Amino acid sequence: MKTAVIEINPDWKAALRTGAKGMRQAAKSGRVQQATFSYASPELLFSEISPKRWGVLEAMSGAGEMSLRELARRLERDVKSVHRDVHALLEIGLLEKTESGKIVCPFDKVRVDFTLEQAA
Repeated sequence: MKTAVIEINPDWKAALRTGAKGMRQAAKSGRVQQATFSYASPELLFSEISPKRWGVLEAMSGAGEMSLRELARRLERDVKSVHRDVHALLEIGLLEKTESGKIVCPFDKVRVDFTLEQAA
């Protein structure tokens, strides 16, 4: 099962260590089991993954390959705005484009992981 983990981690060194550990595990096993997407703050996370983009991820999760027009139809949104959101998610790596030009979510699960703590 391939999982995307989206986290808020202001400690960029820790985020790099986590990413390196995942790469080592993938190299040993020959397959990627988890991809981590780290953001330094909630503001950065929510600026890149807006509520509309969450909707795209939700619609694509487990849906297999889909055309942009079909996705827009399912979301009941116009194609132009869905196109913009899909391309943002493609740049992040949460969606991929297939050889046939369709889009797909390469993850079986998307997990969001962050903790809010009182400032010191």
